Amino acid sequence: MSLLDHLRELRKRTFRASIAIFIASAVGWYFYNPIITQLALPVCDLKEAQATGATHCGSLYINGVLGPLNLQIKVALLAGVILSAPVWLYQLWAFIAPGLHKKEKRNSILFFVGATPFFALGATLGYLVLPVAIKVLFGFTPNSLSNLVKFDDYLDFVMRIILLFGLAFELPIFLLTFNLIGFLRGETILRPWRIWVFSIVLFTAAFTPTADPLTMMLLALPLCALYFLAGGIAVLMDRRRNRYSKKSDIGVTAIESTTSISE
Repeated sequence: MSLLDHLRELRKRTFRASIAIFIASAVGWYFYNPIITQLALPVCDLKEAQATGATHCGSLYINGVLGPLNLQIKVALLAGVILSAPVWLYQLWAFIAPGLHKKEKRNSILFFVGATPFFALGATLGYLVLPVAIKVLFGFTPNSLSNLVKFDDYLDFVMRIILLFGLAFELPIFLLTFNLIGFLRGETILRPWRIWVFSIVLFTAAFTPTADPLTMMLLALPLCALYFLAGGIAVLMDRRRNRYSKKSDIGVTAIESTTSISE
């Protein structure tokens, strides 16, 4: 394909991914209230506050004339990106797939198949960690002072944790995909394990929105476990490929040496 053909293909894939995000965002717009009710649960019971007609819910508030509209648009877009993840992940794979060999294409489909459930697993863990992080951070508020939190800021904080956990759990998928297409061997993955563990801890310390060590450890420990699990599976697959290669070599018979005419 020429450069223009690649650009046309990129435009087509981007357009389809955008349509999917837009449709999923419409679903997020429709279910806006249940979504914010669930997201606000670690701080306050918004559903109960709405049922009782309360004028406030814990320490959360919305500011400005356009604040409610901006909040609903942001929630709808974030919900659209998460709900449409299988579609835009497939569009990403479909754009890359034509440049791969047949075997690489078959093996790389693992990325598309495993990326979505692992992202969902990480996002779920991030949501479960959220109440612990909020409780720890709110504990630093001095006595006799109220801590009012703008809902936009709270939503940014929540989504950063959820997205960070979701993206971090893609690590084993990338490692196994690279191993299947022959880019990385299992020994290459596991040999520098000390550097990997240090890098994971450094990554969680740098990008986790909270400063408490508990939240960082709740992300770092599963990531280290997934790293070693991916490395172990890659080693097993390498051994299986080596055995298959040896069997293929044994099955090839050598050509007998030539004999002279006198014999």
